[in-house]
Amino acid sequence: MDIDKVRELDHRFLFQNYGRQDLCFERGEKEFLYDLSGRRYIDLVAGIAVNSLGHSHPDIVSTICRQAGRLMHVSNLYLVREQALAAEALAGVAPAPLEKALFCNSGAEANEGALKLAVKATGRGRVVSTKNSFHGRTSVTLSATGQPKYQSGFEPLLPKVFDFIDYNSPEQLKSAVTRNTAAVILEPIQGEGGVVPASEEFIRAARDLCDERGALLIVDEVQTGMGRTGKWFGFQHYGVVPDIVTLAKALGNGMPIGALLSTPEIAASFKPGSHGTTFGGNPLAAAVARTVIEVMRRDKLVERSAELGSRWSQELRSLAVHGGAIKDVRGRGLMIGMEMGDEAKRFQEAALESGILVNVCGGRVVRMVPPLIVSEPSVRELNSTLKRFLEA
Repeated sequence: MDIDKVRELDHRFLFQNYGRQDLCFERGEKEFLYDLSGRRYIDLVAGIAVNSLGHSHPDIVSTICRQAGRLMHVSNLYLVREQALAAEALAGVAPAPLEKALFCNSGAEANEGALKLAVKATGRGRVVSTKNSFHGRTSVTLSATGQPKYQSGFEPLLPKVFDFIDYNSPEQLKSAVTRNTAAVILEPIQGEGGVVPASEEFIRAARDLCDERGALLIVDEVQTGMGRTGKWFGFQHYGVVPDIVTLAKALGNGMPIGALLSTPEIAASFKPGSHGTTFGGNPLAAAVARTVIEVMRRDKLVERSAELGSRWSQELRSLAVHGGAIKDVRGRGLMIGMEMGDEAKRFQEAALESGILVNVCGGRVVRMVPPLIVSEPSVRELNSTLKRFLEA
């Protein structure tokens, strides 16, 4: 089937709620994708920070085939061995006392569960979130998202329980967190908001204020978690430990899965029947999540993300002197944003012509969240393409 036929079927039978690029891929290997005509692309999007082990990783393929031939789904009415093993693996990389896991199907579901858990555990009714944030597309997580463009048209469904403050404003945080605040929810790096890292002062203020006023700190690690920033979790750069952490994306390397981590005391707030999911933590997804963690540990991909990401960011900053199109290079590890203003979309198009996939977020920032196994030659190819673009 050629791309014209795919396009025809897409327009005929699918909701047109995505602004899709006119590309269709047939297969992938490592950091490469191949379209229907066989052309190869360097994938620096990785399914939006999902495919951290790259495409068709042999260990992931082996796990899926083995587990699918054994058991894919039984429901949470019963004990699930693979789920218990995945939870043990997560506890092995998370700092204490984050040792309890609840699995679901996506990042939005993880954040939804985290917010329910915070309200249940505290008995309070308000949540502090940040402007320019992104936490999901369900009614509650959309309401927690500090970007009105995503909420437009859905206002009747959105609960009015969120108090928004400017990201990186400890002063506003102090005013917003009260004795009625159940939780503060924030991202260590705002991904959809333009790859904006939190300041150490802001994160530490959030932790201190939550402790002082009895609120819980929820850190949304859906995009930053699982080695993306050069540590297992983005919050580890700040020397704090949240009360609840949410994960998805890279946890399954493409297999839909989400999770929230919390302490035994807070997790105990969810009694049987208080929260649940049909598919969450099914044997297939859980087996993959465990394999992802094992491979990342074995191949030291978290450390590689820190080392390669730091070096790559420095190289990009050195290229910024050409023409002034690059206003800023920011991020951590292999979560890199180049602020280019009106040039961002033009560079995305130039990169595509050169066979490189990058993403633009916030309308002005080129975001690169490649597989953590991305090769040095692929990094050099992006740098060369960028240099040619800037010099032109």
